[in-house]
Amino acid sequence: MQTQTQAEFRNEPLTDFSLPANRKAMEQALAKVRAAFGKEYDLIIAGERVRTAEKLKSVNPSKPSEIVGIHQKATPELATRAVESAYAYFREWSTTKPEDRVAKVRRVAQLIRERKFEMDAWLVYEAGKTWPEADADVSEAIDFCEYYARDMARLAGARPAEVQMPGERDEIRYLPLGVGVIIPPWNFPLAILVGMTTAALVTGNTVVIKPSSETPTIGAQFAELLLEAGFPDKSFNFVPGSGAAIGDLLVQHPKTRFVAFTGSRDVGLRINELAAKHQPGQLWIKRVIAEMGGKDAIVVDGEVDLDKAVDGVLASAFGYQGQKCSACSRAIVDARVYDSFLEKLKPKAEALTMGASDDPANFMGPVISDSARKSITNYIEVGSKEGRRITGGAGAASPGDGYFIPPTIIADVDSKARIFQEEIFGPVLAVTKAKNFEHALELANDSQYGLTGAVFSNNPEHIRQARDQFFVGNLYLNRKCTGAMVGAHPFGGFNLSGTDSKAGGPDYLLLFLQAKSIAERVG
Repeated sequence: MQTQTQAEFRNEPLTDFSLPANRKAMEQALAKVRAAFGKEYDLIIAGERVRTAEKLKSVNPSKPSEIVGIHQKATPELATRAVESAYAYFREWSTTKPEDRVAKVRRVAQLIRERKFEMDAWLVYEAGKTWPEADADVSEAIDFCEYYARDMARLAGARPAEVQMPGERDEIRYLPLGVGVIIPPWNFPLAILVGMTTAALVTGNTVVIKPSSETPTIGAQFAELLLEAGFPDKSFNFVPGSGAAIGDLLVQHPKTRFVAFTGSRDVGLRINELAAKHQPGQLWIKRVIAEMGGKDAIVVDGEVDLDKAVDGVLASAFGYQGQKCSACSRAIVDARVYDSFLEKLKPKAEALTMGASDDPANFMGPVISDSARKSITNYIEVGSKEGRRITGGAGAASPGDGYFIPPTIIADVDSKARIFQEEIFGPVLAVTKAKNFEHALELANDSQYGLTGAVFSNNPEHIRQARDQFFVGNLYLNRKCTGAMVGAHPFGGFNLSGTDSKAGGPDYLLLFLQAKSIAERVG
């Protein structure tokens, strides 16, 4: 599998929307997608299109009166059928040539690339992403396809064992696992869905995709791309539905071999618990690949370029309305620069534009749903009592009838405060004063999570300490803590942030495979 498959991986370029041609193309894509609002989408089970009595409607969070898509709610019976059909097809799909699977995944990448503006537009309307945030999501989806296609080419076939016993031929082969349940989040509804699904399919597994109920239309668009790219209609199943109705069932089914999940801590822990319990007729210990969020901190040292630190915190805390598991929700600032940091941060936060995500003038769009807005608002109320709110808050002016919350900063927050310890998943930043750099690291590590973190410092010894002592899966030095790039920043966290799966890295596909050691006597 030489040439193109093994060509050097390069990240997909982000779109420059300042160019008139790109801006016009995006405007046309938004109009095209808007014209498709309200379309009804089917379940896909073993290639059959299925409709149900109960429907699921997704809305535009910038204007909730607009219905983006209407979807079927899978019943327990249909979810069971999806697992059974995936299991029935697994033997055939697992024996296809790896190079054929690789070619199909690369075809998915090309289709997404050709329709990038259109996919951007779906993310703008259904996920509430601004133009740049949507484009980054789509670019990452392309990256996952290209990276995993190349990595499967590396892992395909037999390889000699590191030690060859005299008189033997010793080798290792990697085999697919079986049926995987893919449960992506709403905040990266294309990139993470594409990454988990293509990783499973390219390694020879069959899958059942359960998209987020907030963003099922984007999932439906991807399902159609899989078919167009040549994936057999029985290799995957697409089953939107409520977690209460089908989520537990999919995880517990004895023919489910693994679960790839990205979402909240509580749901991830439940999946892990359910998957660990052996079911009658189950032949394996189920594997769980989980990324479960974070309470990410940026440490600002006393020896620092303060303007760069402020900009890094600002982008990390309020990009995509703070709805990233990697978002900075805690700024831990050395006492020497604490007041100056706040003085610089406040006006910059207040200058951020907020409004409908389809307007390119806005830096921030809406949060994903009314329930999210209520939860974030509650945290703001709690945090306002735990610290000193210096800007923002639910009472601030809001554009339109969307789910908008302005950037909110609460200073003087104690490490035992709820807004210091609990994941909020919204545009709320807690700022805490540290006595010195060592104390700042201690505060940063005072968390049940360990996903991302960053340090801004001009002190080489402090940078060294951070490398050794800041306990997170993804550490960034003198840059923001969001924006992990496939290949450069394999992504996954410690502690209750998940299983440290390192998506977009050389270890990831091994989570979807099992190794078989073969020794043959020769001579």
